[in-house]
Amino acid sequence: MSLLRNNNKFWTSGAIKMILALSPIFFALSLSAQDPVFTQFYNAPLELNPAFAGNSYTPTIALNYRNQWPGVSNTYQTYAASYDQFLDRYNSGVGLNILSDNAGNGAIKTIKISGLYSYKLKVNDDLHLKIGLEAAAIQTRLDWATFSFPDQVDPEFGVVSPGGIPFPTSEIQPDNLSNSFLDVSTGLLLYSPLFYAGMTFNHITNPDNSFLDGGNDIVGLPFRLSMHGGMQLNFDRGNKKDEGAFITPNVLYVRQADFSQLNVGAYGSVRSFFVGGWYRHAFTNPDAIIATVGVRAGIFKIGYSYDFTVSDLGINTGGSHELGILINFESITPPPSQLNDCLKLFR
Repeated sequence: MSLLRNNNKFWTSGAIKMILALSPIFFALSLSAQDPVFTQFYNAPLELNPAFAGNSYTPTIALNYRNQWPGVSNTYQTYAASYDQFLDRYNSGVGLNILSDNAGNGAIKTIKISGLYSYKLKVNDDLHLKIGLEAAAIQTRLDWATFSFPDQVDPEFGVVSPGGIPFPTSEIQPDNLSNSFLDVSTGLLLYSPLFYAGMTFNHITNPDNSFLDGGNDIVGLPFRLSMHGGMQLNFDRGNKKDEGAFITPNVLYVRQADFSQLNVGAYGSVRSFFVGGWYRHAFTNPDAIIATVGVRAGIFKIGYSYDFTVSDLGINTGGSHELGILINFESITPPPSQLNDCLKLFR
């Protein structure tokens, strides 16, 4: 799984089905794992950049679910949950993030638990810089029983005999079907009342995530660079709870190993409702058109998005469905002062 999760480079629908049928992610044994990337990055801010820890004065809880390509054997399902808050006395933000990723319909399962810290620096009255750090413990497990290999394939019957017994394979099961390692990431976030710009550096220690021992092909988890930015155009300042209408044009670029993706679009909010639209490109091919719709109700912000595949994979993949929920307690405990930034997209 060396590509970015949303990058469809080189794949066709037939190729995806063949790999899932014969070897659901077999090449993950010798290559480096990919990272899941949420379409609703604004509803999973700690997954985007550790500098977002403490983005609100009051505690914030984020819950995320992504089901990618359900039309092809539930290829990827990803869950995430996080908690963060700002510590005014220390001018810092802290957070806890948990991610569970199920790839290849259970062939590879990953659990990540990370702690996050950010520190806010005041450049001037309108400009601030936050520095974030994330330390994570990651465990990846293989379900060897779900794997099928090319030498098991019978031209007539596939991988299972008429009697219901899988054909034998010469592939040898690894000694360890579980791998645990530590990972470190860092990020920067610069923002003002008009714009924001950030950079994230994931896997800076290049941890070894392989299930095989030795060999020059084991290169570790590839470094990932993310750059994101946008503006906030306010149409109505609203009341003291800062619920005015606004639109946020934004961009997200992610590169990991030799694979990249670019999301360009906008998000708009009016009273209790918000909508968004993006176009995602993989540089070598178009990838998806994304639509988001959601509602705010009290402390809750709930969004649903759908990725309509426009690459050669086609609509037979089922696209991608994503649900994001933010629980922000500012409506119960208002912040001590008006937040002087353009980050309502992430709250």
